Amino acid sequence: MQSGTSQKSSFVKDKEKLKHIPGYKKHQQEAARREAIAAKRMQDIMRQFGSILRQITQHKWAWPFMQPVDVEGLGLRDYYEVIDRPMDFSTIKNQMEAKDGTEYKHVRDICSDVRLVFQNAMKYNDDKSDVHAMAKTLLEKFEEKWLQFLPRVTEEEKRREEEEAEAQLSIQRSQEAAHAKMARDLSNELYETDMQLEKLRETVVQKCRKMSTEDKRNIGIALTRLCPEDLSKALDIVARHNPSFQSTAAEIDLDIDAQSELTLWRLKYFVKDALHGQVKNDATFEVGNKADSPVNPIETIVSKRKMQICNALAKTAKKRNQKR
Repeated sequence: MQSGTSQKSSFVKDKEKLKHIPGYKKHQQEAARREAIAAKRMQDIMRQFGSILRQITQHKWAWPFMQPVDVEGLGLRDYYEVIDRPMDFSTIKNQMEAKDGTEYKHVRDICSDVRLVFQNAMKYNDDKSDVHAMAKTLLEKFEEKWLQFLPRVTEEEKRREEEEAEAQLSIQRSQEAAHAKMARDLSNELYETDMQLEKLRETVVQKCRKMSTEDKRNIGIALTRLCPEDLSKALDIVARHNPSFQSTAAEIDLDIDAQSELTLWRLKYFVKDALHGQVKNDATFEVGNKADSPVNPIETIVSKRKMQICNALAKTAKKRNQKR
């Protein structure tokens, strides 16, 4: 179970986490309110615990433990060598009534100090001495009464844990909601940016000169020289602005004249860059291969795909000539 000190430390850590999420002030106020209510409940429990202390301190054998040990008066020169932390009931009472921040925050802290009073006496005094016997008897009586009181303490601690868990869940939900909102906002911004870029592309194309017949013919020839991967990308460019065009169909009917200016300009610059890259790759490939290398099946597929494009372009050109 957490002591008052560890609970305070946990509360401080929670406040640090809250600073990084939306609605920090609201969570901070809620955490402060929850802490104040829990502290009041603990104060009530400590007041109830005070009845146990009165019963112990009013016992006829409690007098040696009511005040700090008079080390000098009794000539106990080795007392501080044996006892690390002296404790007595007057010190406990003063700390219970303190209002300067040094007061007990949890009833278990008081319980620990009560045990320390008797354990110190039993540790320093011989087990055959009267003080040792008195301390042992009172400690047993205290433990008996503490066991009867303990269910109230554990009930409050369980309640506090549940409240902390609920608060953490609330923080987590706030973080998730904030992240979801950020994702939506970012998605909307990207969409708006894409739309603006698309409008900008269209504006640029409108201001460019119209694609000439020669340019269109050159694009058609360039398409037949592309590798399968670049060819697929080129066909995807066509399909992007022409939903009816099937870039993955077995037979392709590509009419260059039917494409928009935007599609044509994109194709022109794409095939230019693609062919430039292929020239470098082909040069490297030829240097590293022998003249009598066997036919590669992939090359056969590439040739077949290029033939399809050539046939499609030729077919379109023939139709156009017939209309004239």
